[in-house]
Amino acid sequence: MEEEKQEVENQGQQGEKNSNGKDLYEWMQALVCSVLAVVVLFTFVVRLIGVDGHSMLPTLQDGDRMLVLNSVLYHDYKYGDVVVLRKDSFLKEPIVKRVIATAGQTVDIDFDSGTVYVDSTPLREDYINELTFLEEGTEFPLTVPEGQIFVMGDNRNRSSDSRDSNLGTVDTRYVIGRAIAVAFPGPDEETRRRNFHRIGVIV
Repeated sequence: MEEEKQEVENQGQQGEKNSNGKDLYEWMQALVCSVLAVVVLFTFVVRLIGVDGHSMLPTLQDGDRMLVLNSVLYHDYKYGDVVVLRKDSFLKEPIVKRVIATAGQTVDIDFDSGTVYVDSTPLREDYINELTFLEEGTEFPLTVPEGQIFVMGDNRNRSSDSRDSNLGTVDTRYVIGRAIAVAFPGPDEETRRRNFHRIGVIV
């Protein structure tokens, strides 16, 4: 009788060990799958890229960390999109700018009034820090060639962009992707404090 009782206890302990082992295996499997999913997500779908400089104020601040949708998934760029691009002959580091015009559209800028025109229509630019007074060498009016975009920073008088003849219109093959959200805010230029209310979709 005592032996049978001991055998039942041994079987119970063995079952508990097997159950614990199965739970651990399933937990490890879920962890590995989660890590792989994150790796795939941040390799092929989105990237985390930092903002360097003040050319996109007030939309983006120096030090902001953005989620950027890979250009493989999003390449039909349109007016208003905030994009990250890299052109080594212009700057070695990626730059962040806003799409102002796409292929076939004509850009003109009245630097006296600070007004930007696309196809003879003045843009209503609620996103800019100040009007566009800075000339950088590009001649206007300018028609955007096929497969290219015209980009500018929102902080117009502190931005090197398509107004600079060294950059000009940008081949879309140089675009890394579209910035879709602020994931972590950089410090404010004046107060040096982070405003976490700025986390969210970029418009």
